[in-house]
Amino acid sequence: MSIQFGHSTASPKRAAAYLRVSTSSRARHNGTLAFDQDPAVQEQPLRELIRNRGWVFSQVYTDRMSGVLEARPGMDALMADARRRFFDVVVVFRFDRFARNAKQLVLALEEFRTLGIDFVSCQEALDTSTPMGKAMFTIIAAMAELERNMIRERVVAGVQFAKRHGTKSGKPVGRPKLIFRRDEVPLLRQQGLSLRQIANRLGVGVGTVRRVLVAHSGHS
Repeated sequence: MSIQFGHSTASPKRAAAYLRVSTSSRARHNGTLAFDQDPAVQEQPLRELIRNRGWVFSQVYTDRMSGVLEARPGMDALMADARRRFFDVVVVFRFDRFARNAKQLVLALEEFRTLGIDFVSCQEALDTSTPMGKAMFTIIAAMAELERNMIRERVVAGVQFAKRHGTKSGKPVGRPKLIFRRDEVPLLRQQGLSLRQIANRLGVGVGTVRRVLVAHSGHS
């Protein structure tokens, strides 16, 4: 006996399929179409899954591009139609066909959960229409949140350590303080050098030279 959550049993679910192939070319290897370049290899099992579940096939969204690209027309259209509630469940062939990384997957699944849309991966054991799938998503989301928190804590700890101890190289954070022989300033002045000449020779500003001379005259 199957149990449905958040959907009426009066009418079957509307299912949308998302496909992605790595390139728009139909490259062949040894005379056969490469697995990842043929959308039909992904689409056929998804249609069978939808039919076996008794769902109604709604629409297929397809991208022919690398998964690392931020903008994907098919994915953008899928998410836009999801917000319009054009379907009740999204089916994909594999996680890596749908999301670039775990973070993108979790964010998409969280939005689907908010919209009341289920998500099914044909190759992985994730089906948020089932209690087990909901539990697995909770674990995935928790691990992703833990990773974000750990990264944030490492960044904060690194900044605090750098403020206290300097950088990893041992050099202090920010512009290093310039060290020069202050006692050379009055000697060079006695030799007739101007303030700017002294500053240029010692590699400091004219204001620094002037302050040293004022302090020296006050102690002499």
